[in-house]
Amino acid sequence: MRFHHRLITETTPARQGLLSAPIIQGVLLRGEVSLPSYVAFLTEAYHHVRHTVPLLRAAKAALPARHAWLNEAMDEYIEEEAGHDEWILDDIRACGVDAEAVRHGRPAHATEVMVAYAYDTIARGNPLGFFGMVHVLEGTSVALALQAADAIQRPLGLPDSAFSYLRSHGTLDQEHTAHFALLMDRIDDAADQAAIVHAARAFYRLYGDVFRGLPLPQSVPQEALA
Repeated sequence: MRFHHRLITETTPARQGLLSAPIIQGVLLRGEVSLPSYVAFLTEAYHHVRHTVPLLRAAKAALPARHAWLNEAMDEYIEEEAGHDEWILDDIRACGVDAEAVRHGRPAHATEVMVAYAYDTIARGNPLGFFGMVHVLEGTSVALALQAADAIQRPLGLPDSAFSYLRSHGTLDQEHTAHFALLMDRIDDAADQAAIVHAARAFYRLYGDVFRGLPLPQSVPQEALA
């Protein structure tokens, strides 16, 4: 079994735990949406996405020489991820919320812990474990982003400009996951594979905690949808 397939298989229970978060189930299955909940999601997204490029750079710098073949892929990730935090702030502005207050604010505890774990994985563990975070964030984005954007936009009547992060990532990450699979299948060291699987399980739980910490919306009255 190729490693990427095994990564998906061995982390499926953890993935299901993330997807069971009440706010995810409410949005996708029952159409339970609210502006405060969406802005809270964007706020926490900003506070972890702004670390994506620094984390990629840290992971690249920490790679052992035997993984120098990953440098080009890491550079591509860095180039593609640059500026995405500003997209999120633009979405927040389009929702009528003070984006600068978000920029200078603090993340929720769950978000802070997830980011800290990512840095710690790189600095104190195996830097390839960072790919566990990539697997979780990009895989979740592909599974949920476009569907969630549609489910949120229609009842709230928000403009397209409020969904650049969800829609762009839902599309971009579909392309990224195919490339990610090729990279993972080139990792043949058992210890490296174990580090990535371990980190992915942890990030599913940590990212799930971010969603579980968001304020739950109330169902939108049916007459509001007419």
